[in-house]
Amino acid sequence: MTIYDGKAVFEGVAIGKLSVYKKQEQSVKRVKTDDAEAEKKRYEEARNTAIEQLKGLYEKAVKEVGESGAEIFEAHQLMVDDEDFIESVENIIETESVNAEYAVAQTGDNFYKMFSEMEEEYFRGRAADIKDITERLINALSGAGAGGIQSEEPVIVVADDLAPSETVQMDKDKILSFVTVHGSANSHTSILAKTMSIPALIGCPVPLDDSVDGKLAVVDGYEGRLYVEPDDEVLAAKKKLLLEEEEKKNLLERLKGKENVTLDGQKINLYANIGNTKDLGLVLKNDAGGIGLFRSEFIYLGSDDYPTEEEQFAIYKQVAQTLAGKKVIIRTLDIGADKQADYFDLPKEENPAMGMRAIRICLTRPEVFKTQLRAILRASAFGKISIMFPMIISVDEVKKIKAIVEDIKKELDADGFAYDKNIELGIMIETPAAVMVADELAEEVDFFSVGTNDLTQYTLAIDRQNQSLDEFYDSHHPAIMRMLAMIADAAHRHGAWAGICGELGADLSLTKEFLAMGYDELSVSPGRILPIRKTVLETNVAEYKAGRK
Repeated sequence: MTIYDGKAVFEGVAIGKLSVYKKQEQSVKRVKTDDAEAEKKRYEEARNTAIEQLKGLYEKAVKEVGESGAEIFEAHQLMVDDEDFIESVENIIETESVNAEYAVAQTGDNFYKMFSEMEEEYFRGRAADIKDITERLINALSGAGAGGIQSEEPVIVVADDLAPSETVQMDKDKILSFVTVHGSANSHTSILAKTMSIPALIGCPVPLDDSVDGKLAVVDGYEGRLYVEPDDEVLAAKKKLLLEEEEKKNLLERLKGKENVTLDGQKINLYANIGNTKDLGLVLKNDAGGIGLFRSEFIYLGSDDYPTEEEQFAIYKQVAQTLAGKKVIIRTLDIGADKQADYFDLPKEENPAMGMRAIRICLTRPEVFKTQLRAILRASAFGKISIMFPMIISVDEVKKIKAIVEDIKKELDADGFAYDKNIELGIMIETPAAVMVADELAEEVDFFSVGTNDLTQYTLAIDRQNQSLDEFYDSHHPAIMRMLAMIADAAHRHGAWAGICGELGADLSLTKEFLAMGYDELSVSPGRILPIRKTVLETNVAEYKAGRK
């Protein structure tokens, strides 16, 4: 028996044979050509092929892991169509009279180095994406496959690292667990593993050769360990643990339909985060009390032009009707940073995470904002809809938003459209600035919803997808915990309710703490609803508070 220690990114136990993931080997040769135009045409065809592949991966990811897990493939489509990348490839083909494969590989190397050496953490994190699209383009040019798992039975996949596209292309039914030598706990692949509820380890120094390939192994996502050829004692213990996990899953199923009330009578709403109407089935299947975050930007990212009022209205109406009176909180357009739509023609920025994004775009492009708000308000006549505005940093922004909403209500009255005249308006708390003026903000809105992903990044000044900073990234940092308590207190002082819709809301180790802070709602991926309900039902908040003093 050989034991390898790694870092667990999702708890659970997997028992099965190891399969070393073999990437498609790419050997790019520099070949002289007399027909640069023909090579550029080959490159254009490869780009079209890559984009079609990425569209297919997006659709597959949406079905398997939901809209948020599929975001990366839309980002990759935009990168394949990046003008600077295209110009570089075509320039190398023309000036050096070389084949398209070599030009793509050279450009990919240059861009990878450029991004890797940038000071901004956001751009350093995009280097891996450059590598992924470069390999995809070369494969499209050469007609090579994408590599994969060669097995008829479910296996534990071991690899140096896995690109998001490689993860999604795998047959989910054939995967028991992911184990990688490298990778980040906050990488796209780790997030996909969590969403797919598959045990996963990163930073595990397992050899990627025949010494492990095909061997029986155990992944323990609780310990963060990989056991290769486990002895009888370990195997028996892990089989018992696996059986207990299955029993827990069956128990969770029996929690469906139960109210989210603690032992001492404190209630909390458990809602779901979604980004597409295709996720509605998961919301109902997992017994969510409503939708705490509908990511409306995916309507824009999936379109070639600004979606019309009628197109948006039809989607929002469908969601409201499907939820049949349960609350649906629609977040207004939140693009910018790593979510780009070409037709917005946003300027390139040195630090897009702190640039023109979310509510800043809406307030500077009121015609786009008003179209969306009209659609949402009209849909509110068909269900219980609330509106949430992202990336707020000041009271002035909220007052401007409310004035626009009132103008639109008058327009709808004049046009004879029905809508909820008392529709709830809320804001996302994602910046330290919003935390510090939370009392003033709470006087203006009906609710707060904390976006812990961005709040943590901005507070710690750490890009959570930058794996070189994993040792410094602490989502449980005392500053974050104090901010979360401050936010809930400020909301309640002024009659607003407070929720959490960021990834931290699904952290079971913090559920009791959020109850103690007095949070009214947690909105998480649909598959996390029942595990959180179990913790809520087993908690006595008063006893927990007394015990932590």
